[in-house]
Parts: sequence; C-alpha cells; structure tokens
Amino acid sequence: MSQARLEDLTAEIAGAMADKAIDAALCDVLDAAYPASGETFTEIEALCGEGEAQGWLCAREAGGIRFGRIVKPGTSAGRFSVDVVRMEDIKGPHHRHPQGEIGMIMPIAGAAKFDGMGRGWYVQPPGSAHSPTVTGGSAYVLYFLPDGDIEFTGK
Repeated sequence: MSQARLEDLTAEIAGAMADKAIDAALCDVLDAAYPASGETFTEIEALCGEGEAQGWLCAREAGGIRFGRIVKPGTSAGRFSVDVVRMEDIKGPHHRHPQGEIGMIMPIAGAAKFDGMGRGWYVQPPGSAHSPTVTGGSAYVLYFLPDGDIEFTGK
C-alpha cells in the first residue's frame, strides 16, 4: 500500500535526523543522504501524488490549501509528526516553529517555489516563523515537526 510505504520512508528519514540539531547542517545531511534527484525523494513525491488521488493524503482543505497529517508524533517517525500540504500560488497562515521544521519541497506544476526555494530540502531552526508561500505554480510540501510542535499566530 502506498500509505504504508510513505510512512516507512518518512520513518527512515526521521531516524536519520533523530539525533541531529535542527539547523543548516541538517539540511546538508539530508541533501547528501536523500538528494532531490534521488530515488527516495522521487518515490516520496510519487507517493504524495498517489495519496492525493486515492484520497488519503491532503484530504482536508482550508483557505485554498489542501493538507493532512500522515504520521503523529510518537509513532513510526519517532518524535516527529509528518504533514503534507498542497499549495498553489498562495500564502498560508503565519506560524512559529518552537522546535523547528524540516521539509521537502516538491513542485507539481510550473516553476513552483516554497518561500522562494525550489525542489529540495529546507530546515527552519527552532523559534523560526513564517507565512508559508508558494509562488509560480503548485507544490507539495512534506514537513517534519519535532513533537508535532507548531504555533499559529493569527498574524
């Protein structure tokens, strides 16, 4: 099943970063182990498309953003939750990452960029905040949150 496979792959990645600081060096580690042009990254991207088509991924929608949590913290991905959003030329709600955020940007159509970044990994350090924005098309963003910790600010 594609859902189980996606959970397995995200568990593998979570295991690879479990003891690492959430900083720029972690992004380098992920780029080396799971490059954007590599097999794992590409398989996760395909599984996101399958999951959305099958209705078990990004099944919820608010304000033009499709989203869903696929792994709760304390389960297959250790202390991380795993969420996926699908965004198209839109600015999402402002929020803080008390413990940081690690994510994969997977453009679907156009030359989509997430917060100005193209296909690949990003790391937002603990205490960072933003209004997630996709421009130039549509993209999936799969992200890991330590302990599922996120604070929507209402800004």
